[in-house]
Amino acid sequence: MTMTTSTLDPLFGDAHTAYSFGPEPVSDAELADIYDAVKWAPTAMNSSPLRIAFVRSQDAKVDLEPLVAPGNVEKLRSAPVTAILAFDSDWHEHLPALQPFATDPHLAWQDRGKRESMARFNASLQAGYFILGVRAHGLVAGPMGGFDQAGVDRAFFPDGRWRSLLLVNIGHPGPESFKPRMPRLDFEQAAVLL
Repeated sequence: MTMTTSTLDPLFGDAHTAYSFGPEPVSDAELADIYDAVKWAPTAMNSSPLRIAFVRSQDAKVDLEPLVAPGNVEKLRSAPVTAILAFDSDWHEHLPALQPFATDPHLAWQDRGKRESMARFNASLQAGYFILGVRAHGLVAGPMGGFDQAGVDRAFFPDGRWRSLLLVNIGHPGPESFKPRMPRLDFEQAAVLL
């Protein structure tokens, strides 16, 4: 089944990165619904290494604010929720449940370097789905890469198991949420048919 333009546009064509947010809260149920949709993103070996910390309390926001780049502080302040998207460096421990047909699949991932490389790549795939999931649930997303990853990991994941990848502000759009759309490359510039 091909999706129509009216279905695709809220996810792609009409969607913009949000730079500020309206005052409406984002509920726990909305966050759970987003996760329940995006957990189906494809990952190698069904590894599913993405982990999410939803920062919404004032105390948690205060802890996060000094760890973001100065240009991202106002974005963080205006968002009702900021998701810290991370990967679980010990994702392999869940493989017996995620691959019930396999015999001890986690034993093949004892090398930490290989495990973290696999986790980072697959959690990054899931992060793209996460942004689409936010949009599909009628909210807007403002992904931010400008932050102190080591500082975020120390403050929010002190046991070292989860490692931050990306921050995504989530909320309802405000009156000045979006900047004008920037151009994109055409198909002929970005793709080749072989």
